[in-house]
Amino acid sequence: MKALFHLAYHVRDLDEARQFYTGVLGCAEGRSTATWVDFDFFGHQISLHLGQPFATTNTGRVGEHMVPMPHLGVILAMSDWQALADRLLAQQIEFVMAPAIRFAGQSGEQATMFFLDPSGNPIEIKGFNHLDSVYDK
Repeated sequence: MKALFHLAYHVRDLDEARQFYTGVLGCAEGRSTATWVDFDFFGHQISLHLGQPFATTNTGRVGEHMVPMPHLGVILAMSDWQALADRLLAQQIEFVMAPAIRFAGQSGEQATMFFLDPSGNPIEIKGFNHLDSVYDK
């Protein structure tokens, strides 16, 4: 079964969120009101509502790095991941974990990067050479 994922969370400023999600990440804006806005987040729906963002702690271990938990993200084909990484690097986005390859040459080889939106919501973007290998052990 294939389905679209929907996630709703808080941001402090909708205009700031619009600039980041459209201008930085390249997401298309959907419906909105004075208190929320939807985005096409790489083929999935996120709804950003005005409010206090969820609390995070750096308790997730990714290799040698401790990353924010909880976090949200998406898995992209490697060429799309690289294009986004290049765009974020060119825009001098501050990374929690800079773009890197994990498990090189092993089952589960993947690219990853972590960064925060302007409200501090942590986002992880993964890249795989073959999307059908995402669940390989």
